[in-house]
Amino acid sequence: MKSSVTASDLFLFDRLKKGDETVFDFIFKYYYSGLVVYASQFVLDQMCAEDIVQDVFVKFWEKSKTLDISTNLKGYFFLSVKNGCLDYLKHQKVSDKYRLQVLSEGDIPNVIDVDYFVESELKNKIDQAISKLPDRCREIFILNRVEHKTPKEIALMLGISNRTVETQIGKALRLLRADLKDYLSMGTLAFLLFNK
Repeated sequence: MKSSVTASDLFLFDRLKKGDETVFDFIFKYYYSGLVVYASQFVLDQMCAEDIVQDVFVKFWEKSKTLDISTNLKGYFFLSVKNGCLDYLKHQKVSDKYRLQVLSEGDIPNVIDVDYFVESELKNKIDQAISKLPDRCREIFILNRVEHKTPKEIALMLGISNRTVETQIGKALRLLRADLKDYLSMGTLAFLLFNK
């Protein structure tokens, strides 16, 4: 799970050390749901999983100005949540020793994938936003971004002008940016939408 710190992580750490609440809110929204799903795999209780994740974020914010993180944000949060689950299970004197042992020794291969928990949540948000697009706009956007058809190919398929296709793609991107603004930075959103 340990990975090197990325340039974007360094930027976020710098802003956090300056007390930037907007950056903290962005990080919280980006990771929260995936971390709750991850925690619930161990504690088998949704409310308890939420409490553990919220506690990790509270401690993270309280220490954000002095934190010295040697891994990337994703690694930091998943390790912190894993440790929180381990503490909880030890405290509860859980009879299921296997779960406690697995959590202590490492993740279950092919079952617990950190990227899955973060990326599946984002994919769901993007899919929901796409489903809200007007019918023709959504059809053109999917043909272009998912099926990788050029505006010219789409225009020929649908019997409309290239200009109409380009206008609809632009409209889709504007609506998606607005709908997903709380979850993704413009740069991340552009990457996800242009690299389907």
